[in-house]
Amino acid sequence: MTEIRTEEIEFSADGLRLAGVLRVPAGATGRAVALTGPFTGVKEQVTGDYAARLAAAGIITLAFDHRGFGGSEGRRCHEDSQGKLADLRAAVSTLAARSEVDSERIGMVGVCLGGGYAVRAAAVDPRVRAVAGIAGGYNSPAWFSRQLGDEAYRGALRGFLDGYDEFLPAVAPEGGEAAMGGEEPWSYYGTDRSRAPGWENRVTRGSLHSLMTFDALGAAPLLGSVPLLVVHGTEDAYCSPELARALHEQTPGLAEIVWLDCHQHVDLYDVEPHVSRAVEATAEFLHRTL
Repeated sequence: MTEIRTEEIEFSADGLRLAGVLRVPAGATGRAVALTGPFTGVKEQVTGDYAARLAAAGIITLAFDHRGFGGSEGRRCHEDSQGKLADLRAAVSTLAARSEVDSERIGMVGVCLGGGYAVRAAAVDPRVRAVAGIAGGYNSPAWFSRQLGDEAYRGALRGFLDGYDEFLPAVAPEGGEAAMGGEEPWSYYGTDRSRAPGWENRVTRGSLHSLMTFDALGAAPLLGSVPLLVVHGTEDAYCSPELARALHEQTPGLAEIVWLDCHQHVDLYDVEPHVSRAVEATAEFLHRTL
């Protein structure tokens, strides 16, 4: 088993203190990745698990809490798309400054909504040399508008703006109102599967406006020189396989896609053998491209 040195660190973005965990495997060759994860997620949940597993595969990892979540500073439980991209730039800078890291071998890994953030961040940060999305949410406002119809889409945005500062539950049981509605999100966040001291079951309504207007898919044409790996479940009611396929097809450079026989989005959070297969594919990709 690979010996891994774990270090709690702090770094800053836009003057905000962010809390992270750096994992350095024995014999690491300088390859390193910053991880970003699900909507409302904290570093003790999905990103922490993937970070530990990738470190066991020989890759230096940095999992951290984005602004407003977990142990980091910032407006509480508010999704700030541009702020999260700034957090990722700061995470790359933090890795590049570490003596254990080769600054020319830094990548990014995103899970769920983090997949979209990782792709958008990698598209505009030349320091990022490879990017992988796992069960990624490759949001596209144009796609949302087509799916809902323009009137319904704009009506939803109006509702989010009217209640911008109000909080609602992140998840709720038995069909209750929530930012992530339905029994599947509750089966993870509402149970011991996701237990973490820094996670809060609330988010602003304005966060949903941020989600519905964030364009990750539009970054695809900018990835010509950034190797891309997409790992996605064949069935996913929360992060569209159609958008995962579109990202893969619209990326002009090296782009690979791995389909896993998952039946739920959260299968790629903590269910075996899906997570192990995702980690294996991602680690192999990173060793090859970084």
